[in-house]
Amino acid sequence: MTASHKHLIIVGFSGFGKEVHWLASRLGITVRGFLDDNPAVVGQKFCSTSVLGGVQQWLEYPDCEFVIAIGNPRIRKKVHEKMCIFGSPRFATLIDPDAVAMPEHVSIGAGSVICAGTICTVEVEIGAHVILNLNCTVGHETCIEDFATIAPMVAISGNVRIGQRAEIGTGASIRQGLTVNDGAMIGMGSVLTKNVAENTVVFGSPAKPIKLIAE
Repeated sequence: MTASHKHLIIVGFSGFGKEVHWLASRLGITVRGFLDDNPAVVGQKFCSTSVLGGVQQWLEYPDCEFVIAIGNPRIRKKVHEKMCIFGSPRFATLIDPDAVAMPEHVSIGAGSVICAGTICTVEVEIGAHVILNLNCTVGHETCIEDFATIAPMVAISGNVRIGQRAEIGTGASIRQGLTVNDGAMIGMGSVLTKNVAENTVVFGSPAKPIKLIAE
């Protein structure tokens, strides 16, 4: 998000939504408000910033950019689809000033959030609406596809592909050259030494499949 676009609305009044508010303040961006489909939180405030209404009310704020601050990648994708039914919202890309993701070496899609302490090295591709949380490392020639969620302190080696809607738990490590296919989930603290099939949950050191995720 550039200095010329200083009005942001955060979609999701969750803990991560509040962290994104903090990130925006570190970037000097004014947050106009939150949107959330939970009617119980409408009117509530965080740091004097109110929940303005439900997700579809984005149409009332054509001068703003948006970021979907929802950790669950499946829900984040559904919220994006709901917003795009009625138009083409402008999505901000937020990169914390203490993250390292140099534009000549890292491509980042619209709506993605890169949090403090994260380092992306070279020839890294990050899709749209990706979350890279605190203190992650992303090695060379890695591709993280749309709507993936990378939790804090994840270590991703080089030449890794993370598929759409995949979720990597806190503190997990991924060996070089592996593929985490669409919709897969890596449990926190796991050490990944083999590819992971679509919509499969793996856990452990080394990580092993434990169940499938129903779409």
